[in-house]
Amino acid sequence: MPKKGKKVTVIGAGNVGATVAYILAMNGACHHVVLRDRNIEVAKGKALDMSQAANAARMHTIVSVAEEAEGMSGSDVVVITAGSPRLPGMSRDDLLMINAEITKEVVLDVKKYAPDAIIIMVSNPLDVMTYVAQKVSGFPRERIIGMAGILDSARMAHFIHEKIGYGAGQIRASVMGGHGDDMVPLPKFSTVAGVPLSDLLSDDEITEIVERTKHGGAEIVGYLKTGSAYYAPAKSTAIMVEAILKDTKQIHPCAVLLDGEYGYNDVVTGVPLVLGAAGVEKIFAVTLNDEQTVKFSKSVASVTSMIDVLKNKNFFN
Repeated sequence: MPKKGKKVTVIGAGNVGATVAYILAMNGACHHVVLRDRNIEVAKGKALDMSQAANAARMHTIVSVAEEAEGMSGSDVVVITAGSPRLPGMSRDDLLMINAEITKEVVLDVKKYAPDAIIIMVSNPLDVMTYVAQKVSGFPRERIIGMAGILDSARMAHFIHEKIGYGAGQIRASVMGGHGDDMVPLPKFSTVAGVPLSDLLSDDEITEIVERTKHGGAEIVGYLKTGSAYYAPAKSTAIMVEAILKDTKQIHPCAVLLDGEYGYNDVVTGVPLVLGAAGVEKIFAVTLNDEQTVKFSKSVASVTSMIDVLKNKNFFN
């Protein structure tokens, strides 16, 4: 169990943020969960509901609301989910400017009131918002981490299970690169109870799964009509929070600023890394084949182009 007193602030009490807070309250990963949202009444209602649920579950976690930014003071981890939702027909690029401004405002608050916190970015476009948080905060890159790879890997694992019909809970899928249409699924590193995916499925079947994984979020948006996925994103985020608070040193695919890894600099993308008490504790360089190298390059270029849009608008000045 983590030491008593661990505090996590979740900024944005919408579907994803509230579900992250609920999962943390239910599993006892931290002593104190703080919700912060522009709609204070909604945040208060959800915090009260979660606190009562925690008591029903006989958990020690306290859930409260930060009406002012200073309420996040002393946070070990700050999860940022605030932003405009992705609606049907809306590309991730459409979200760029509005969410960059929201992220900037929130991160400046974190820098002022929780300067030692590790930030987990969930807002879209994920990789670019992680970059914004990095540049605005000035924190070491180890303390700014984007949630994407765990979610994308989970989606791929589910689609593998749908295809083969067995192995639920034993499927390990690997994805890297940017979050979105340019992600790079890695069938080579994907297994079912240790058996390589290529031994179980044909190349065409794997390609079908890969394509569905790329558009996994859009598929859910298409069904929901008025919103986007939140259960799997929230669980994926909570996994990251737990890894940090409990110092598990588990390997997960997450978005981080690259500094020479894979030959890239000054860009954020998803790569396998070790999560622990210090945040990102090690970045792994996996071997990519020629096709994957090209796809990874395309993925990085997509993120770079959006970063360039912000730079051209003097967003960081």
